[in-house]
Amino acid sequence: MTSAAEIPDTETVPEEPSGGGEPARVAGGIPEATVARLPVYLRALYTLAERGANTVSSDELAACAGVNSAKLRKDLSHLGSYGIRGVGYDVEYLVYQVSRALGLTQNWSVVIVGAGNLGRALANYGGFLTRGFQISAILDSDPSLVGRPIGPVTVRHVTELESVITSNSVAIGVIATPAGTAQVVCDRLVAAGVTSILNFAPLVLNVPDGVDVRKVDLSIELQILAFHAQRRFAERFGQESDSAAEA
Repeated sequence: MTSAAEIPDTETVPEEPSGGGEPARVAGGIPEATVARLPVYLRALYTLAERGANTVSSDELAACAGVNSAKLRKDLSHLGSYGIRGVGYDVEYLVYQVSRALGLTQNWSVVIVGAGNLGRALANYGGFLTRGFQISAILDSDPSLVGRPIGPVTVRHVTELESVITSNSVAIGVIATPAGTAQVVCDRLVAAGVTSILNFAPLVLNVPDGVDVRKVDLSIELQILAFHAQRRFAERFGQESDSAAEA
């Protein structure tokens, strides 16, 4: 696999400040705002690779990712990646670079707590393994679910959570429980040494410093979409009313 030749990006794009004027940075010196966009670039690159694309220009990749091309070039420069002028980026190599920056060149052990509809859907999703995530276990407190095979694993009782984390060197915990039990589950994950948590419960979790939590709230996303749909409807209705009045 050959890398694209490095050509400095001469277009300067300021990074988003984190409140003090300077961009917040994570380990490796990559700004947090850039880290948040890297998975979007990776998804676009996978799509391009599936289409058989060997190279991609910054404009094309930016369009696929829904960002400004200058911002994309600046983001990728933090990885040491620069496109060849007139050719673009090597798709396969850029997938490797972004994956390496995100820590996806190794497998991460994941435990899912909650074997309801959402938990089962997550456990059954085959795309995790190809993206560097191994579902090691799914746990629940419902006796009717314990022992049931789901995807590559069998539901275990939630009382086994700590032993599962230890025996499988779990790095990431996924909470797919009702809000009423989410904080208790979170506390147990943290106490067992898990410092990365993906939370699907409709609850803001309290965690100590050094624990990263990403929250996914589908109802909030739907509400935001409803806001935009309402605005478009109002604009359309207003335009139609204006046209009728002019007629």
